Amino acid sequence: MKLYVISIKPLGGLGTPLKGDTLFGHFCWQAAHDPGLLAGGLERQIASYSEKPFVVFSSACPKLGNSPPQYAVKRPDLPLSLLFPDSEPERVKRFEARKKNKKRKWLLLNADLELELKQAQYLTDSQLADRVARKAPEDGRRQMRKLGDSQFIIAFAQPHNTISRLTQTTGPEQFAPYTQEIRHYYPGTELAIFTLIEEQVTDIERVCLGLQRIGQWGYGKDASIGQGRFQLTGHQELPLPKSEGANACYTLAPAVPEPDMYRETYFVPFARFGKHGDLLARSGNPFKNPVIMADEAAVFLPRDPKVFDKPYLGRAVTGLSKSFPATVAQGYAFYLPFRLEG
Repeated sequence: MKLYVISIKPLGGLGTPLKGDTLFGHFCWQAAHDPGLLAGGLERQIASYSEKPFVVFSSACPKLGNSPPQYAVKRPDLPLSLLFPDSEPERVKRFEARKKNKKRKWLLLNADLELELKQAQYLTDSQLADRVARKAPEDGRRQMRKLGDSQFIIAFAQPHNTISRLTQTTGPEQFAPYTQEIRHYYPGTELAIFTLIEEQVTDIERVCLGLQRIGQWGYGKDASIGQGRFQLTGHQELPLPKSEGANACYTLAPAVPEPDMYRETYFVPFARFGKHGDLLARSGNPFKNPVIMADEAAVFLPRDPKVFDKPYLGRAVTGLSKSFPATVAQGYAFYLPFRLEG
């Protein structure tokens, strides 16, 4: 497989986080409507997805700069004692240092994607926002100063109401307000999606075409009312990360790890309550069975070094849907190999 980084720029709010498994589902719907995106069509490739994936998407992460770029990814879900060893002799200062380190939620990756925990630079939300603000347009910085918020991602509750399509009003006794959380990135933010592609099945141009259409029509929740829009700003092929001397895997997307493959695991559980999109969204039962996944930034220590022979880990998730049994979810994740010292 070949590795690419695809750059996108959000054009508004997002009702659904840009996670790898959801991007895969959206891309599959694009392939269902356009069989030319995948050699042999979607049905043929989904049938063999459990043996070998044709595309694996990472979750979107902030991209900083262009020459060369840096990427801000979630801090590995490891105990703080492994990431920030206590060096303060005084107890009070030690606890203060732990509180500060807990807020450093982002890890900066250089363009070579080499991960070294001891030499890595960690940022808080406000520090990341400051980095993004240096490249942001002046009107975006002015807008953020008015809000008085230095966070990189701003989430707020968007009010809605149930409207009759016939009368365009709420109707008598039908005032039913509700709210949904909308996430906005700092103005001018550019995001990166690391993508593994099996080039016997598809190529970067066709994958980008599918993502471009997703960005035009909207991604995730509330796409029909303008949420989830983004535009592609470029792509670049990258060499696969080197695994010499590595003993751990750091994931960049939610994953369902293979059983009995890892001697130690560190992750935050993530429950995916999936729902069919596109044509099946209006079926008799559009809801999928829930899946427990290891969220991105998980760390797995494999029992067998053969795990490093592939640039991805995890497995396909089947048995998700009663209304459409052929449904498959991306339980695979692109990972970065690194050395974890005990």
